[in-house]
Amino acid sequence: MKNDDLAYIDENLHIIKERCAEAVTKYRSSNDNVRIMAVTKTVAPEAINHAIELGIDLLGENRVQEYLSKADFYDKSAEVQFIGHLQTNKVKYIINSVSMIQSVDSIKLGQEISRLAVKNGRAMDVLCEVNIGGEESKSGIAPSGLKELIDGLSELEGVRVRGLMTIPPPSDSDIFLGRMKELYDSISSEYKGMDTLSMGMTHDYAEAIRYGSTLVRIGTGLFGARDYSK
Repeated sequence: MKNDDLAYIDENLHIIKERCAEAVTKYRSSNDNVRIMAVTKTVAPEAINHAIELGIDLLGENRVQEYLSKADFYDKSAEVQFIGHLQTNKVKYIINSVSMIQSVDSIKLGQEISRLAVKNGRAMDVLCEVNIGGEESKSGIAPSGLKELIDGLSELEGVRVRGLMTIPPPSDSDIFLGRMKELYDSISSEYKGMDTLSMGMTHDYAEAIRYGSTLVRIGTGLFGARDYSK
């Protein structure tokens, strides 16, 4: 794949950075830092590495098997975090190659992360995934169960709870983004060490920044429409 064929990524990233900067200027303190994560689901390593060359330093992986098939081809200068639904029996495959697991929604998953982190002599940063819209089709802890989950995770060796992640319903997204901000503000004031609110994707990242997101996860907006049946 020639770089000329990847020029659309340059243009898309320019637009994303511009919109993020505008949202920060409009809604946030000028020194607020919002990280842009490139979501790599079904994206070829050549395109991912081109984005890294342009300054992307954070990748988001959804599927363990796909990640393992592509990881060796990635430019190693970028940080990798796991953002997809994670089964406990798959934790062992990523424990030493990702910097954060954003999709922790149960004590059972936390316990396996803890066991393997300790075994490998490391600590794993995690985010609690919140199902803010109460959608049956999505994973995540209900807001009502969040404190119990954080309390349990906080007792586990080798696990550091850094904040919250969510995928709000696409309809009335701004309402649910606002609810997440209220939830995050409340939780982060009670628990030390929280500094990350991961929310906002291609269709709503500017609004997510308005409501306090510190990390936006963008796939289609950066790499274009993809075939998710792969």
